[in-house]
Amino acid sequence: MANHVLSSHQGAALLSQAQRIMVIGCSGGGKSTLSRKISTAFHLPYHSMDREVFWLADWVERPRAEQREIIADIVANDKWLLDGTNPSSFDLCLPRADLIVWVRLPRWRCLLGVYRRASRFVGKHRPEMADGCVEQWPDREFLSYIWTFERRFAPRIVEEIGKHGPNVPVFTLKSHREMARLLDLAGIPA
Repeated sequence: MANHVLSSHQGAALLSQAQRIMVIGCSGGGKSTLSRKISTAFHLPYHSMDREVFWLADWVERPRAEQREIIADIVANDKWLLDGTNPSSFDLCLPRADLIVWVRLPRWRCLLGVYRRASRFVGKHRPEMADGCVEQWPDREFLSYIWTFERRFAPRIVEEIGKHGPNVPVFTLKSHREMARLLDLAGIPA
């Protein structure tokens, strides 16, 4: 069972004290934007799983064994913020994490976020992506991933948190308003 943080004040207090933070959630919800703001404000090294772990140039997926090695190296450090969701690596991350921030927006909001991001970056490289991974319009597979995230992937996330980090506080954000409130309470410019 996860250790859920219910109050924004408590979430902000935990955030300001944490040295090792995981920011997880569905694509398009605002994880990376939130992660960069937190890492900058609290001087935590920012690690994008998309850029550093998952992808090689031209959208080639990095082999799983290499992904786990990179993650193990990152989380061995005293300070970090890990931006991305990979339940198969929670056994490495959660024993070292101080806090999980779960960006859990409605799927329509995530879809809108992905389309806004694509309209801004299509044909270009996004900073949180691996070199050579040029932004494309979302395809059917990616849209399906977002549409079914809560049903297909959230249960596994909950299970892995319960298994590998039952005492790690989990602060869930369900709207951009809640994100802004967390940043405000933690003294981070929105």
